[in-house]
Amino acid sequence: MFKITNDQMPKLLKAIAETKDLFLPINNNGVTNFGFYKEDCTPDLDTLRTVKSAKDAFFPQSEGLYAVTTEDGKFTISEEEYCNKDFVVFGVRPCDVRSFVVLDKVFLSDPVDTYYAARREHGIVVSLACHQPDESCFCATFDIDAAEPEADVAMWNIEGGYAWEAKTEKGQALTESIKALLEEADVAKEVETEKNCIRTILSVLPNSKLDVSAFGAGKTDDLFNSPMWTELSNACLGCGTCTFSCPTCQCYDIKDFNTGHGVSRYRCWDSCMYHDFTLCAHGTNRQTQMQRFRQRFMHKLVYFPDREGMFSCVGCGRCVDKCPQSLNIVKVIKRMGGNSNV
Repeated sequence: MFKITNDQMPKLLKAIAETKDLFLPINNNGVTNFGFYKEDCTPDLDTLRTVKSAKDAFFPQSEGLYAVTTEDGKFTISEEEYCNKDFVVFGVRPCDVRSFVVLDKVFLSDPVDTYYAARREHGIVVSLACHQPDESCFCATFDIDAAEPEADVAMWNIEGGYAWEAKTEKGQALTESIKALLEEADVAKEVETEKNCIRTILSVLPNSKLDVSAFGAGKTDDLFNSPMWTELSNACLGCGTCTFSCPTCQCYDIKDFNTGHGVSRYRCWDSCMYHDFTLCAHGTNRQTQMQRFRQRFMHKLVYFPDREGMFSCVGCGRCVDKCPQSLNIVKVIKRMGGNSNV
């Protein structure tokens, strides 16, 4: 195990960025989001939860697919290049790391999404344990240990800096490339203390013991026609904030843009909460906000477990913080699970 001091961290980030694209939490005008490293940027490893997740690293909000150009009456189709060089996603929290597993089940199943697969092949994930979990966190509900990051490299906050441990071959290779900036140190006791502190905090958070026994595989018939969906969805604005801040949402639309000398086809995130989602000539199968609201939460808590054997939620708490109407997944779990006091 190694240690990287606070003083050395800026040098370490710069060293990584000299050979690889580096995607990490950056503070911009008081707001922290993942972005690409530049020498004049302000890295922020202290903010627990970025506004958007690290999902953009593998599934960008907007992504070119191919372009069609015309010349002398002939069409030329040019496909966008796949990711072909290694890059590092740095400072990813354990819940967001688990979200990559959810996305893998979607994009790496047959037929494989080749754009996503190329990024996963070249992406190196450096995770950071959650030093001070927030009261809106509920990752433990989905068997995620915020004290034990699952990534290529795991980091923990310790006195004067961070502990650093390579977990995979990718992580070992990255460690070797910046080893001059790391200190070999016996920090096992400090790391264990940090883990215990994190788990203690998590154990007393208000949503730490959510009961999801009413959900999961085989629960469609029990839940689909519940009158509770109408009551819960009455105040929903259909704004899509929940889906765009969610690390596991994977809905997208494909659009064509007239460039003036051809057409550029790209895909961009979409939301199942929008009235025109999957709109076709015949209309849409989900015509009311209740139906769209129900679809979102049934997918995460019932349909996905039916197909993939795991919930499509990682308990990051972003929707808890961001929904303007407080119609988050925690409220759905509690009310549909029989708690009438929320």
